[in-house]
Amino acid sequence: MNTAVLVALLSSLAHAEIPLDQRRSGYEMMSPATRAMQDDDTANPAMLSVLDGEALWKRKVGEAGKACADCHDDAASSMRGVSARYPAFLPARSRPIDIEQRINLCRTEQQKVEPLAQESRELLALSAYVGKQSHGMPIAIMNDEKTRPFIDAGRKLYSARQGQLNLSCQNCHDDNWGQKLAGVPLVQGHPNGYPLYRLEWQGLGSLQRRLRNCLIGMRAEPYAYGSEEYVDLELYLAWRARGMTVETPAVRP
Repeated sequence: MNTAVLVALLSSLAHAEIPLDQRRSGYEMMSPATRAMQDDDTANPAMLSVLDGEALWKRKVGEAGKACADCHDDAASSMRGVSARYPAFLPARSRPIDIEQRINLCRTEQQKVEPLAQESRELLALSAYVGKQSHGMPIAIMNDEKTRPFIDAGRKLYSARQGQLNLSCQNCHDDNWGQKLAGVPLVQGHPNGYPLYRLEWQGLGSLQRRLRNCLIGMRAEPYAYGSEEYVDLELYLAWRARGMTVETPAVRP
């Protein structure tokens, strides 16, 4: 086998993805008690944030004195399917943005008010509320000439070895899913439940928080919240989970 063929083969192996029919939500690897917590809105602690998000949706803020509902009316209809399509390409930025960035753009451009801080209670609540409107719908990320370069950038980050442990996301979530790490099953790393409530955190958190935790666990330098690297990773992960059901707001260990 010549060198060019070997390099091509190794490259294809490095980017091999879990076959579509073998993808599993992290929900399937949880205990029955944790699954029951997610399934019951009266027991799911993330629903408190969803209720906060509903109140924020209707609250008039900023110099414009506008609420999200003034533009978008009833979220149950206007936001249905929106989170399932994010991150999405924004022409004004010539790149994709995630749902939290979209919320903050609406705040600064339409409501004329300061953006909400990343991982703030308010931003997570609004993101969870918007996400809840897509619950049960399939993830439907656009993969076209505009988004493809960013999906590829996210794929490259996903498969790149990083940090002192010289690990990639792929090593855990593609190559070793189902195995146990410190007694906890390794999941496939699908983003279909975010923002979600982690029992470990005792609170709601975004996908970027989870990615940051993974990088720190790999002994790698995390990116800044809102960075292009995180959004590219979010986009690739969402495309990798295409067709899977949105579980927002999910519960995880």
